[in-house]
Amino acid sequence: MTNGTAAPELDAALEKHRVELTGYCYRMLGSSFEAEDAVQDTLVRAWRSYDKFEGRSSLRSWLYRIATNVCLDMLSAGSKRARPMDLTEATPLARAVLSPRPDHTWLEPMPDARMLPAADDPAEAAVAKESVRLAFMAALQRLPPKQRAVLILREVLAWRASEVAELLGTTVASVNSALQRARATLAERDGEGPAGEVSDPLDEEQRKLLDRYVAAFEGYDMTALTALLHEDAVMTMPPFDLWLAGPADITGFMTTIGASCAGSRLVPVRANGLPAFAHYKPDPEAGGFSPWAVQVLEISAGRITGFHCFLDTARWFPLFGLPLHLEAEADQSE
Repeated sequence: MTNGTAAPELDAALEKHRVELTGYCYRMLGSSFEAEDAVQDTLVRAWRSYDKFEGRSSLRSWLYRIATNVCLDMLSAGSKRARPMDLTEATPLARAVLSPRPDHTWLEPMPDARMLPAADDPAEAAVAKESVRLAFMAALQRLPPKQRAVLILREVLAWRASEVAELLGTTVASVNSALQRARATLAERDGEGPAGEVSDPLDEEQRKLLDRYVAAFEGYDMTALTALLHEDAVMTMPPFDLWLAGPADITGFMTTIGASCAGSRLVPVRANGLPAFAHYKPDPEAGGFSPWAVQVLEISAGRITGFHCFLDTARWFPLFGLPLHLEAEADQSE
């Protein structure tokens, strides 16, 4: 290696940036698995071309340049991830049909630990979490790829316009123009349903709300659950494009098509800077509980506004480091 950098030292230097690069690529791509692939590609490219790295910028800036190019290449086909409500109108329960769409359609969940590096500054940590919440991620997907990169680098990562211009090989004026257009596009989403307002860390009222939610869901108490749902609450279930609006249709679904989830168990996880749970439902054949969904909740003003169930457990549970079976007597208090 050049400059006397030994392989183990370079490995360690590159690996230090994996989590923050994963967060960046996830914001760019909207896919947890594509983000991890992009970061791996970035680190491999950096390793192979390190002899050409002349130290004119920091190693971190150089890695972001490589990661940006990787992501822009991956996005060149114009693909963008979405939530069910970005694609279709809400379906009344009476007409509910479970129609799956391909994996590449959907905005995917991501464990906090894989994309949010430890931050000493609480304000910085709060911005990082807000920028990976599902609603913001869905808004980012509306932006053209380069505008997306500019917005993330300037607004989330607090890079200077001159730094972003150098990274993208453009001018400061071009960066400022792209940022202005990106902000205008995001502003159009203001007012689209109740916004999530999650404290970091959760305040006492939010913790109590989640405790009541777990009790209501595990007890399959629809009266108690209805009291926790905002009147405009939505429920989504990727890979199905169906989404439901309002407590009556959500609880109605749970007691009809979703009735097999009665008696389930919820295990807390951390996803997208939001309260989340691994949902295990009873397994009548093997006993105990089998994975059913990763639930990500949006809450606002003391109510649940979004109830998002990601059902592809063969992908999500290993990503979150979750077991693929719970024994009936397993302790759920962790």
